[in-house]
Amino acid sequence: MVIERRISGQKGNPEEEDKFLSLRPTKLSEYVGQKNLIDKLSIAMDASLKREEPVRHILFHGPPGLGKTTLSHIISEEMNSRLVKTSGPALSRPADLMGILTSLQEGDILFIDEIHRLPRAVEEFLYPAIEDFQVDFVIDQGPMARTMNFSLKHFTLVGATTRPGSITAALRDRFYLMYHVDFYTEKELEIIIKQSAKRLKIQIQEEASSELAKRSRGTPRTANRLLLWVRDYIHSKGTKNITLESTKEALAMENVDEKGLDELDRNYLKTIIELYNGGPVGVEALAATLNEDTDTLVDMVEPYLLRTSFLKRTRSGRCASDLAFTHLGLKVPKDFQNDFSFNENSS
Repeated sequence: MVIERRISGQKGNPEEEDKFLSLRPTKLSEYVGQKNLIDKLSIAMDASLKREEPVRHILFHGPPGLGKTTLSHIISEEMNSRLVKTSGPALSRPADLMGILTSLQEGDILFIDEIHRLPRAVEEFLYPAIEDFQVDFVIDQGPMARTMNFSLKHFTLVGATTRPGSITAALRDRFYLMYHVDFYTEKELEIIIKQSAKRLKIQIQEEASSELAKRSRGTPRTANRLLLWVRDYIHSKGTKNITLESTKEALAMENVDEKGLDELDRNYLKTIIELYNGGPVGVEALAATLNEDTDTLVDMVEPYLLRTSFLKRTRSGRCASDLAFTHLGLKVPKDFQNDFSFNENSS
């Protein structure tokens, strides 16, 4: 998958993910942010190591790009175990999962990304594997059908999802530990950017790391994606150090403004303001006007605009806030008055 928006927290193509792998921390002591999560995870793993048993099954949930995959790598390193990775969409039938489960060794970590997208048949096949470490596999069909029982080595399932509400209660209840991964502060992102720059062996000014952090939308993947772009920019210009000036120039080329909004974000807000008088307007109408998929707007555009209060989502539709007018350099009309009392996010 190719990511067209550099500020996106979504995963990119395998080549980009390989680059990010080299930037990830490998130990809990190196991990920045999520202090409460890290403290509890550290206790769980330390207790399991002392008992000489695999850590119990873990579910990480939260927006994309915040470190759920990174945490699975850290668990593997800290537990001295092998990490086996797959994803919900890749497991279309029980046989796909069967091959993975039977190859797991004692203490292995099985990481399933986008676990909410597991087909129902695969999910139900997984239940006895994570509860009793055994699976029943049906061979042949009709009168010749027979069931074979396979015992599995004790392993740890680590699931990751951006939509915890889409996971069935039956699957969710089978996880012993569930952690929400939240957005990062600018200070935390500054530290991450500096660490990544050090791993990339490039010098970055304090002001430049601060500027990148401000535009990274609270997301480490976005921060690293922007850092790699600025690195490419300065190398193309024949310089070796990242300065505040070069950072601003590189991000201007990508149309990423000082609040982390890109062209699609701004077009979205302008459409509400200029064509629909600031709202309310339905997301389907916005999608048709912008020639974008509704899911793209709901999943990739609106969350950040809602979090920064540029957008309000009401029962009547989407509304731009006065902050959106100001950020776009537009004058707030004197009679501009949207009723935000029915904000769906607060209900």
